[in-house]
Amino acid sequence: GPEYYVGVMSFVNQDMLEPGCSVLLHNKVMSVVGILADDTDPMVSVMKVDKAPLESYADIGGLESQIQEIKEAVELPLTHPELYEGIGIRPPKGVILYGEPGTGKTLLAKAVANQTSATFLRIVGSELIQKYLGDGPKLVREMFRVADDHAPSIVFIDEIDAVGSKRYDSSSGGTREIQRTMLELLNQLDGFDERGDVKVIMATNAIESLDPALIRPGRIDRKIEFPLPDIKTKRRIFGIHTGRMSLGEDVDLEEFVMAKDELSGADIKAVCTEAGLLALRERRMRVTQTDFRKAKEKALYKKKANIPEGLYL
Repeated sequence: GPEYYVGVMSFVNQDMLEPGCSVLLHNKVMSVVGILADDTDPMVSVMKVDKAPLESYADIGGLESQIQEIKEAVELPLTHPELYEGIGIRPPKGVILYGEPGTGKTLLAKAVANQTSATFLRIVGSELIQKYLGDGPKLVREMFRVADDHAPSIVFIDEIDAVGSKRYDSSSGGTREIQRTMLELLNQLDGFDERGDVKVIMATNAIESLDPALIRPGRIDRKIEFPLPDIKTKRRIFGIHTGRMSLGEDVDLEEFVMAKDELSGADIKAVCTEAGLLALRERRMRVTQTDFRKAKEKALYKKKANIPEGLYL
């Protein structure tokens, strides 16, 4: 960009001026009239979750191996770093959670934030795609700077495939800007500075579309798969979501647990919620087996028809 040599008004504290700081510039006399003490992008401040999420490991049905892996990669290095020093290995820098939609990836990331006292920064990959040239990479730099300032911290990037897809030659300015944003993300993941007490968690349901450079060892050291729930896991998920519901005597959840369908954890939660709403619609305070059957049919219909969750039929 253009460079200007400008003056500084006498009332400005020049001791606060340093390279890289943000200043207020008068547009007519082209002089510095103030210094911004906190030049953090407001969007980065919104990412920081001051209040820990309410979800915990107890809210997750099954996924024992996934919970164990993320504890070893993210939670343990933040709470007991001396264990890794004692055995002589470096803890993983980051992990990526991948699998079908609704299998518990975001839920597990929230549970990790709940279990640690670390600062939790959450952003969706599409939010890194900005309108103006250079804003996306700047946002990535700001995000990791805030994470460093508030260490120990966890950076959670959901739907990373929005900015981390495989690179290809394109004449589109928008595509090139997305690629520059990803390059800045790569630089932050394995730059010259050690991340230390900053851990990165990424999530995607399309890992095959990601650039291999993004998920290679050294940047993302652990890949954790989230499959659709098996019978044992489905039983536990139904138990979690029906634990506080008033169920009728005819309710037999084993019918739905043993069914040969591809319900995800989010689908099971939707079935339980819909069954409760059906009971309320008929002014009943107990949920019956028929309510669950109707709710399951509705959930499967939406899934097969690929209807967005925000649309209600």
